[in-house]
Amino acid sequence: MELHDVMRTTFAAREFTDEPVPDEVIRRILEDARFAPSGGNRQGWRVIVVREPRTRAAIAELAAPAIRRYRAQLAIGENPWNTIHPTRLDAAAIEKTEVPSEILDRYRRAPVLLVVCVDLAVVASMDQDLTRIGVISGASIYPFVWNILLAARDLGYGGTLTTFPVAREPDVQKLLGIPAQYAVAAVVPLGRPVKQLHRLTRRPVAEFAFRERFGGEPLC
Repeated sequence: MELHDVMRTTFAAREFTDEPVPDEVIRRILEDARFAPSGGNRQGWRVIVVREPRTRAAIAELAAPAIRRYRAQLAIGENPWNTIHPTRLDAAAIEKTEVPSEILDRYRRAPVLLVVCVDLAVVASMDQDLTRIGVISGASIYPFVWNILLAARDLGYGGTLTTFPVAREPDVQKLLGIPAQYAVAAVVPLGRPVKQLHRLTRRPVAEFAFRERFGGEPLC
């Protein structure tokens, strides 16, 4: 596929066929993804390729609490897990929210999970002294994750960048033997999508790009 087409058609694939994803395919995907930029070109990423059904099931269970809160907040019209507006829900209300098994199946039934980690000792967190939550460290890992999804799309595979298990990061680290200085950045279910999408919907450029200042003249 042309780069233009890959960028415009890489969608969040969540349902997969039973077709396995061979090691050579994953290796080819990572061969391309590794050319992503990172701060200082330090390439602090590590990838754990998870195929064992019991491990995938354990990751699904670790994702469940974050999914439960996400769905509970959606139900009352909140933007889930945002750091600006605290939730109106208490722990009891969140705990009552059901987590549909089909959501957990996205982890359990995916042919493979790629757990992507980043070494916090090699990222430059320029915003570490600000009062808001840090986001800058992600610049050294999420281009790599996105490259994984682009490379998978180019080969007819697909996946989605998920972060639900990260709410229980210490448990994920223990499960997979991840050292404490490595943050879990994403868990990517990967496989051959049941349906290939070829047209995505996104906001036009004029709605989010401005000249000279925030909220200025739209870049038309």
